[in-house]
Amino acid sequence: MAVRTPVRPRISRGRTPGIIRGRTLRATDARWGLAMSMPTLLILLVIVVIPVAWTVLLAFQRVTLLNIRSAGIQGPYSLANVEQVIRDPGFVSGVLVTLAYSVFGTAGSIVIGLAAALALRKRFRGRFLVRGVMLLPYVTPVVAAAYVWQVMLNPTLGLVNQVGVNWLGWKHAVPFLSEQTGHLPLTGNSVSVPTALIMVILFDTWRYFPFAFLFFSARMQALAPELEEAAMVDGASTVARFRYIIYPQLRNVILLLVLLRFIWTFNKFDDVYLLTGGGAGTQVVSIRVYQFLTAYSNVGASSAEALLLAVLLGVFAVLFSLFQRRTQAGP
Repeated sequence: MAVRTPVRPRISRGRTPGIIRGRTLRATDARWGLAMSMPTLLILLVIVVIPVAWTVLLAFQRVTLLNIRSAGIQGPYSLANVEQVIRDPGFVSGVLVTLAYSVFGTAGSIVIGLAAALALRKRFRGRFLVRGVMLLPYVTPVVAAAYVWQVMLNPTLGLVNQVGVNWLGWKHAVPFLSEQTGHLPLTGNSVSVPTALIMVILFDTWRYFPFAFLFFSARMQALAPELEEAAMVDGASTVARFRYIIYPQLRNVILLLVLLRFIWTFNKFDDVYLLTGGGAGTQVVSIRVYQFLTAYSNVGASSAEALLLAVLLGVFAVLFSLFQRRTQAGP
């Protein structure tokens, strides 16, 4: 009886169908992924990469509005613009004003937003209406909001000065938005305060606390009420419940808000410019960039100032990242 030998499938040497098919599928997926992402990459290239690269090139060239057409990739390049910006008398003061405006504006908006979210946690009649009213500063156009504040703080016709002079006993009206340094009586002494800068910080706090309020309200809705109920049964106070139960669950939200609000406030231009025009000690770095470009027609110096602004923000981002890692790692 003859024994049949099993016939093996003929496979060409060095080829495996599964591997070939797998490589083909991966290559197809990669091509499709690249094709689908190309529109986004092109948009980022046109809107972000090319303008940033062009700004960097202009920062190291002596370019004005008159000879900007002659600027090119080949240069010539120098550090004259950076040196001019750093040696300018207003550079250090502009950085300090920007830091003060960013730090206090960010802290104020986050603190008030957290307080508002805590106050509206419990249900009551008209809570949705109150929430909607709280969003008005954030959704109101900045031009309208700044105009209302200018009218309120006007030393002649403003409501604030009328109340202060007629009811609070002020000796004279205070030009809040045009006075660089005011004097505040405290414990029998006169303390100098940056009046216009404080008003700008208060405007930023009032306008952007609803942004933090939305973040905190959304996170608080996901908190488990059982933990607070158990703490109340154990006799924990309101401060203890916030410190040991609510705050640990809001820590990541607070860190995110600090990062976003500081970056946005550090780059803020329109709020400050509409209120004071950068005068009275409120000249932040973004206004200096605008003035170099418009008042002096110095495109190179304006680009160098913007580049230094980006470097400062990069340093802050690195420090914040290190702090966040240490915070998440714990003791």
